[in-house]
Amino acid sequence: MSGEHRYALRTTWTGDRGTGTTGYRDYDRSVMIEVDGKPQLLASADRPFRGDPARWNPEDLLLASLSECHLLSYLYACVKTGVVVVAYEDEASAVMQEDGHGGGAFTEVVLRPRVTIAEESMTDAATAAHAEANALCFIANSVNFPVRHEPTILVASSAN
Repeated sequence: MSGEHRYALRTTWTGDRGTGTTGYRDYDRSVMIEVDGKPQLLASADRPFRGDPARWNPEDLLLASLSECHLLSYLYACVKTGVVVVAYEDEASAVMQEDGHGGGAFTEVVLRPRVTIAEESMTDAATAAHAEANALCFIANSVNFPVRHEPTILVASSAN
């Protein structure tokens, strides 16, 4: 598959308390994100930036995008090399550094996929597939900070 792909969504600020942005503390950071045909996503700023900790924030969404993109790219890489994946979960983390001037940047993301494969003979290929997945991941290829991987490979018969 090649070519250009386009994505669209609608982001609506829902945090007006009746006085708009009259002051930094006078409004909620509540946001609704919508993609036609999909459930609404309730979002906000991160808690240190006066956001609602019960809602998704941009930093959560970026980390989730990287984790899911790697997962999907990894499954594809495994299919191509004959690795049968029977379970996959990721404990991903990220570091964002503020710059002291109101901005900042992510400095690193670490993905910790725990992959269960069907057979012991697939272990080396399953491990190698993480590098290919990183090279294939559209999101990882779009960021300017390292996305590291610390995978654990388990074999289904010995995973219990």
